[in-house]
Amino acid sequence: MRRYGKHTDEDDIRSRPNRKGNRPRTHIRPKHEDAAEGLVLTVDRGRLTCLVDDRIVMAMKARELGRKAAVVGDRVAIVGDLTGDKDTLARIVRIEERVSVLRRTADDDDPFERVVVANADQLAIVTALADPEPRPRLIDRCLVAAYDGGLTPLLVLTKSDLAPPDKLLELYGELDIPYVVTSRAELESGEAAHRVHEQLDGRITAFVGHSGVGKTTLVNALVPEERRRTIGHVNAVTGRGRHTTTSALALPLSGVEGWVIDTPGVRSFGLAHVDPSRVIHAFPDLEPGTEGCPRACSHDEPDCALDAWVAEGHADQARLYSLRRLLSTRERTEGD
Repeated sequence: MRRYGKHTDEDDIRSRPNRKGNRPRTHIRPKHEDAAEGLVLTVDRGRLTCLVDDRIVMAMKARELGRKAAVVGDRVAIVGDLTGDKDTLARIVRIEERVSVLRRTADDDDPFERVVVANADQLAIVTALADPEPRPRLIDRCLVAAYDGGLTPLLVLTKSDLAPPDKLLELYGELDIPYVVTSRAELESGEAAHRVHEQLDGRITAFVGHSGVGKTTLVNALVPEERRRTIGHVNAVTGRGRHTTTSALALPLSGVEGWVIDTPGVRSFGLAHVDPSRVIHAFPDLEPGTEGCPRACSHDEPDCALDAWVAEGHADQARLYSLRRLLSTRERTEGD
């Protein structure tokens, strides 16, 4: 067996040939320090549409990223052909650290979480006041996902011409969530878009809601130059609508700074991934009271220190009820 000394001649060292090319194999990965920064706008069957400066660039994930997937809203590092010309394809070589994540599971028994949107500041939960009827349990689940992922929630109530919003707003009054109420007439006149704009200015907002509530129609009003298909209709028997959006899509707002991310209509929102200890961060008036809680406290058990904290007058009982209602939504089906 031939051994090489400390000072070997490079010509004496045999390199392992690469059958697919002329360069020898190496485990050293490039750092891609000259990679451009891009924003993922949509993902479709392995192809990612990205915004690089002011150009739309098609890209694919580099093999070196392994199973790590990029989602809409991700900030990524891109190399290759960045011209945006037709039939060109760049490579995503790095996914930057995320500041927030909207995640869901298929159901509460599914251990595999799915990242829906990354780096959004706000989650707009769109629900109709009628046709279809509002589903408070689904709203609760979206709120838990928002608090867990670091997003600020916003309630957008549509079709107020069919039913008043008072009852639903009363249910969420103690959570102090900002809200916008719209009617179909206001949507057609543009007044609804103007009021929603005020809540979106300067933010990246993900829109979520079950089918038929008018989510995509509202997005169309906010971004008229990027109109989406709105051919869905509400089933008169089930009260559920057809999906009019099949993949998440980030769109720049018209007239103000910010982005909206339209997501597919959801029929369920699993919370198997949620850690209750993170949800409490959305209740700063209650969080100090958890210092006396037993380890791994669910905040809804006899030894929970929050009961004494509220009894001593540090926080409102209604706030504790709201927290426990949200946390218990993991144990309830969305139709309850």
